[in-house]
Amino acid sequence: MDLVLLESLLAVAQHKTVTGAARALAITQPALTRRLQQLEETLGAPLLERSKRGAALTDSGRLVAEEGRQLVERYGRLREAVRAREELQAGIVRLGGGAAAVSFVLPTTIAEFGRQYPGVRFEVREEGSRAVEEDVLAERLELGIVTLPTRSRELEVRPLRRDRVVLIAAPSHPLARRRRLEAADLQGQGLVGFESESAIRRLIDDALREAGVAMKVQMELRSFAAILEMVRHTSMLAFVSQLGVEGRGRELGVRVLEVRGLSIHRRLAVIHKLGRPLSPAARAFSAMVR
Repeated sequence: MDLVLLESLLAVAQHKTVTGAARALAITQPALTRRLQQLEETLGAPLLERSKRGAALTDSGRLVAEEGRQLVERYGRLREAVRAREELQAGIVRLGGGAAAVSFVLPTTIAEFGRQYPGVRFEVREEGSRAVEEDVLAERLELGIVTLPTRSRELEVRPLRRDRVVLIAAPSHPLARRRRLEAADLQGQGLVGFESESAIRRLIDDALREAGVAMKVQMELRSFAAILEMVRHTSMLAFVSQLGVEGRGRELGVRVLEVRGLSIHRRLAVIHKLGRPLSPAARAFSAMVR
């Protein structure tokens, strides 16, 4: 049913005359009469009784006015909600990323976005790149920040930045006291690794294999904070994103060790599902984070 017809009947109910309602709607009286007739034909019942004193609603007319008022109000709220989302006054951004992205890429960007669009909320999930891909494909997340390459061809991939993976150790570790390290010095050393199925772990394993180095993976952890604590309090080493330790080694209680003959880099990208239009808030955030 056309809401304009309902609004026309509500105007007559408010102003008590067709003439007054037409004036309030800024249309001619014959045009309003045609609308009312069309509404009566659609519903199959007379809605108004006209007299010298004006126009009064029939019993069916009162029912239509009562229900119609709710429909018009709900439509108004819907229109306002859509407008608020389009203008970034409201909305939700659902995104996910690995430990480095969630800890060191997203916080500052979310803070800046929040200052510009305080009505937008965020739902952030920390998980490995492959899990993020799966959630984006299943539309549980709109956006993801992952380590390239991706597995699926059903994703739109936009490069974000290049990230270096560095070796860290506690200051008391014997290797931390040496000025120069070779890849061979890592042979047999204890390692705190990321989870075996994570994209960053595969990069690290491949680089060590190419360098002919076998380290002892003594535990596997997901978060940067947990890995950092293990390194600080044990004699184990770890490879982590440079984003987490750059310029902060002393503050964090670890040292970054430069290893000749071992260079590990990865590329981070923003992904979303192909053919799935982003919400206005997610589209704006994706542009800002890039």
